Amino acid sequence: MPVDTKTALLDSAERAARHRGFDAFSYADLSKDVGIRKASIHYHFPSKADLAVALMKRYHDVTKAACHAIDEQHDTGANRLRALIAHYRAALGNGKSLCLCVSFVAARESLPAEVTQEIHAFHQTVLAWLGGTFAFGQTDGSISWVADPNQEAAAMLPLLEGAQLSARAEEDATVFDTALRLMQNRFS
Repeated sequence: MPVDTKTALLDSAERAARHRGFDAFSYADLSKDVGIRKASIHYHFPSKADLAVALMKRYHDVTKAACHAIDEQHDTGANRLRALIAHYRAALGNGKSLCLCVSFVAARESLPAEVTQEIHAFHQTVLAWLGGTFAFGQTDGSISWVADPNQEAAAMLPLLEGAQLSARAEEDATVFDTALRLMQNRFS
């Protein structure tokens, strides 16, 4: 099925942001990749700030759907966390890219306030899901040593994001695996 122009632009921009950073691509790059004139891009996204907001909203929706699917497919807190870790690891592309949120956070100073608000909303969604998942793992006994599920969530999200940055810096996804090993040793 053919992809509409707006979706093609979002896909191209997301790939560029995840691999090179949000500041490292232009509308000229998108024009070349998608095969349309720069003026046509401005029709869909009048500014790069508008594009960034749309990207972050879409990424937030995709992540919410992924968390919902994880809940549906996995019956223990530990297995749900394993699945989320796998989701974050897959975003690394063998250490050559980052998840969109981490890429945006790295360029925070150049992002408009609307994007940083979307990043905050994204983080709140993931933190709530993680807190619920740690609570579930505490109850079902599949995650050891959970004292406070919300504190666990507050530590896990920066662990995931920081591990991505470290793996990207080394261009080696095994750095991500090493960073998450201690956490995963708590899973039964």
